[in-house]
Amino acid sequence: MQGKAAFVTSTMAICKPSEIKEKLAKNQAVLGLDLGTKTIGVAISDIGLMIASPMVTIARKKFTQDFAALEKIMAEREVGALVIGLPVEMDGQEGPRAQSARSFADEVLKRRDMPIAFWDERLSTAAVQRMLTDEADLSRKRRGELVDKAAAAYILQGMLDSLART
Repeated sequence: MQGKAAFVTSTMAICKPSEIKEKLAKNQAVLGLDLGTKTIGVAISDIGLMIASPMVTIARKKFTQDFAALEKIMAEREVGALVIGLPVEMDGQEGPRAQSARSFADEVLKRRDMPIAFWDERLSTAAVQRMLTDEADLSRKRRGELVDKAAAAYILQGMLDSLART
């Protein structure tokens, strides 16, 4: 794999989205993340892995602070896995934002051994913004407050729907 950084750790837990269900303990949920440069949108699944619900938007600071906020949520909600939106470019290539998402996952794995899957998030934020504008008729300010956690739910729901089909 010349030219690409390989992420190999002793606790390597990056998996395919289709493998998430089998890696969860009973009654564990999945956390969905939409990683922005300024915020992290967070959504959670139900324990039946059917429905994704928007939770919170975390203002990004340093990774240690961001992870501490996520760690608190994971402990409170019995989270067993993460699904991270992978911002693939429209041509299918992985640019700097996708590499940033992969680096974030690597940093999580250095601190916690848990399954992490990536889900193609192309157009998720645009779809959510359109939904919040057209269907919910929300003001620009209110949309700004909701879009990141709603995008996380959109990403997580896509993965959950794919699990239900297999």
